[in-house]
Amino acid sequence: MKRIVVDPKIMVGKPVIRGTRVAVYEIVNRIAQCQTFEEIMDDLEITKYDIQAALMYAGNLVEGEDVFPVIVGSKHEIPR
Repeated sequence: MKRIVVDPKIMVGKPVIRGTRVAVYEIVNRIAQCQTFEEIMDDLEITKYDIQAALMYAGNLVEGEDVFPVIVGSKHEIPR
């Protein structure tokens, strides 16, 4: 996690790759859009280790998140 920095002076405190202005959310969004590591590395000028660190950081955030079910009527389901 030494590759991820949170500094209020950089990108308003969003987590970024150290020494860049590349935000973790940007990397995660690109992965979600099916971009390859190679495409992301070329576009953003970062390494595969930076991408892996961003994904690990995002995963750790989600892992620690509390989730509460939404109760609709008598069933536990998420409204569509």
